[in-house]
Amino acid sequence: MRKINGVPVEAHTDLSNLTGGEVLKWSGTNMAWEDQDSTGYVPDGDRGIRAGGHIGSVTNTIDYVTISTTGNATDFGDLLSNLQTLAGTSNATSGRGVLAGGESPTTNVMQYITILSLGNATDFGDLTVSRHDFNGLSNGTNDRGVFVGGSGTTMDYITISTLGNATDFGDLTVGRTFPGGTSNGTNDRGVMVGGYAGGNSTTIDYITISTTGNATDFGDFTPTGYNITAISNSTSDRAILSDGGTTNTIAYITISTLGNATDFGDLTQSRNSSRAYSNGTNDRGCFTGGSTGSRVNTIDYFTLSTTGNATDFGDLTEVVTNSGNTSNAGGN
Repeated sequence: MRKINGVPVEAHTDLSNLTGGEVLKWSGTNMAWEDQDSTGYVPDGDRGIRAGGHIGSVTNTIDYVTISTTGNATDFGDLLSNLQTLAGTSNATSGRGVLAGGESPTTNVMQYITILSLGNATDFGDLTVSRHDFNGLSNGTNDRGVFVGGSGTTMDYITISTLGNATDFGDLTVGRTFPGGTSNGTNDRGVMVGGYAGGNSTTIDYITISTTGNATDFGDFTPTGYNITAISNSTSDRAILSDGGTTNTIAYITISTLGNATDFGDLTQSRNSSRAYSNGTNDRGCFTGGSTGSRVNTIDYFTLSTTGNATDFGDLTEVVTNSGNTSNAGGN
């Protein structure tokens, strides 16, 4: 049997497109050898997706970046309709992203994309209730996605690799809109941070993603606003939280350890209504878009495992607030 870099290659594998000198890497996502230097190569877990949002009107645009490489976003395809304040999650390197709910008008529709294949979204199924201003998280390749908040204490779940309608999961400790949601991936803990419950919520609560049931108190976060965004470095266990108000402040928690949020550093500019994605254990997080008083197309990045200020990454294809974000690293 032929081998490349010690990994067996089946006799029927087509290597006829290789001309010599390629740097090859096995892609667990595509189950194929790929040229690491080619334009189309994307490392596992490294594509960030921004979907929809408000650009002065509501948009259906999906764009993407390679998170480990700074630069401007590129067009990916379109949502089924124009939507803002939708929720996104994925099953990590298994490659499916699900974008749920949103408004324009408010909907219960879930739609999906294959994150490494450019193209338009496809119908997935329906949420248990139509809603917007909520968030999604998953346990990565363990394939469960949970959508949290946006309508009372609602949490519902899906099996990401299987098309179908969502099922009731349990209840948040406090009913609220705009909670930030993320997880430590296959370690199976999801956290829901802040939001709006008649005022800015300081609540952080958590769930075990693979089991259904109500959320439990985790600790506190005292934001200046309510439109919270959260991402993590997946199994490495750190979650980064936006402040929610028009500030540049970001904070962090250790997902496996109950407790309050701690200051992390600053974004490149004060803004609200931004969203985020990360490349998981590869340790880079990006905050995208938002409003400084007017909408921006800013992408910032930072290293999740170290504290410090963010750095300019590049620009989205649109100036946008309240998009739905995910990546093929899972967790967020």
